Amino acid sequence: MNDLDVIPIDALDLRLEPFDWPFAAARRAEIDAHFDALRRHLPHVWNGRVLLMRDWTVDGGTLRARLFETDYASFMAWRDWGWPDPTVTNAFAMGALRGTDGGFLLGEMAAGTANQGQVYFPCGTPDPSDARGGIVDFAGSVVREIFEETGIGADAYTAGPWAIVKAGRLLAVIRLLEAHTTTAALCATARAHIASEVDPELSAIVAAHGPDDLGPGVLDFVRAYLLHAWD
Repeated sequence: MNDLDVIPIDALDLRLEPFDWPFAAARRAEIDAHFDALRRHLPHVWNGRVLLMRDWTVDGGTLRARLFETDYASFMAWRDWGWPDPTVTNAFAMGALRGTDGGFLLGEMAAGTANQGQVYFPCGTPDPSDARGGIVDFAGSVVREIFEETGIGADAYTAGPWAIVKAGRLLAVIRLLEAHTTTAALCATARAHIASEVDPELSAIVAAHGPDDLGPGVLDFVRAYLLHAWD
């Protein structure tokens, strides 16, 4: 597939396997120094554990991949240094929450986060809590991230089909969520949730009903998905 192609997916088969990442081991001292510098600018960032992807394919409508666990500092260094290990992919699950009137809910990442100012569907880097019995649960990750960032629970929508969008070393795994109410009502709930939090991940909620609503902060793979959905 080419970058920014939107590919419908019928199912996910994502396996967590042990892997000693050579990049993280070989450049440990540089990675630690990079993360120390990052924390001086973003003191809320912490070095937790995350999952990255290897060897992904689409086979008969199923996305199949192996994922491995690493530390956030190694992930950030790999990202900030231009993805020096091309065998690894930054894959993440996103929920495309669509209101009954056809609009989508987007969020702008708050200051103090690693992706501040960027606008996209609520999501997060997968972590070990997303894996059970060696299977990585992107469907559960979508539900969790939507609720944590917007306060909208799984009872507010019906989960629909998946699609993937590749953008360089990124792989957005996006699930359509058909809400039971309007886009305006979804946005009102999310804005009230943000206002109630001491340190929200999102600084603003954006309602997107068509291409004219996609400002410069909207990431390219989100834009590609939305244009595909509206088309």
